[in-house]
Amino acid sequence: MALVICDMSISLDGYVTGPNDSRQNPLGDGGGVLHDWLWDAATDEDRSMLQEMIDGCGAVVMGRKSFDQTEGDGGWGDGGPVGDTPCFVVTHNQPTRSYPSVFTFVTDGVASAIEQAKHAAGDNVVGLHGATVMQQALPLGLVDEIRVHVVPVLLGGGTPLFSTLDSAVTLERTDVQVTPAATHLRFRVVR
Repeated sequence: MALVICDMSISLDGYVTGPNDSRQNPLGDGGGVLHDWLWDAATDEDRSMLQEMIDGCGAVVMGRKSFDQTEGDGGWGDGGPVGDTPCFVVTHNQPTRSYPSVFTFVTDGVASAIEQAKHAAGDNVVGLHGATVMQQALPLGLVDEIRVHVVPVLLGGGTPLFSTLDSAVTLERTDVQVTPAATHLRFRVVR
């Protein structure tokens, strides 16, 4: 069965966007540097990690805010965040317009979206896209691994990856790789 993995770039102070994120400014003020390790400052090691993420992804679960902000002015075109990989969007309301067939809008919660995504992913990974989805799934025990790409910047505000938890979540570090633009950390969630 598919592993559920949160794989996100964060600032050293724990934010996945800077302050004032919006559809026009999806990474917020100063947040653009969070993805430099993927593009502008990418090394061969960074590119290899990105390719591993893409190749292993069998389905994506994302929140509606992430969906709307990532869509941008050009729309989703013919696919989703990982081409034709099935993408399950957790939302309170079904959209009124149509989107490419890779998108399924799930109105009965993150657990249902993850279950559907696991079925679609088969033996591949279910990737969580967006802080809110991760914040909902982690306390429910639905996250198997957390991979963070810590970028050496302090944003001072924005969207935190981790919100207040009802109890501690124990992690086991499984890998650390350091490149010029980020420190890449992998953790298994201990159950």
